[in-house]
Amino acid sequence: MSTAPESESRDPKPTLVFDDPLDQQSSDDTDRGWGERAEGDSAADLKRFLDEKPPHHL
Repeated sequence: MSTAPESESRDPKPTLVFDDPLDQQSSDDTDRGWGERAEGDSAADLKRFLDEKPPHHL
């Protein structure tokens, strides 16, 4: 019984990648998540506004 070679062939070993990471687009480079909000009701908007209002805006 040789179970070691089978388990080694199933689990790929990690490899080193020497690509330039700046060539790939990051999630920060997209417009997603920059102010878009799903349509909601105005009561939820008012609650969020009141919850997040700075103390000097009382």
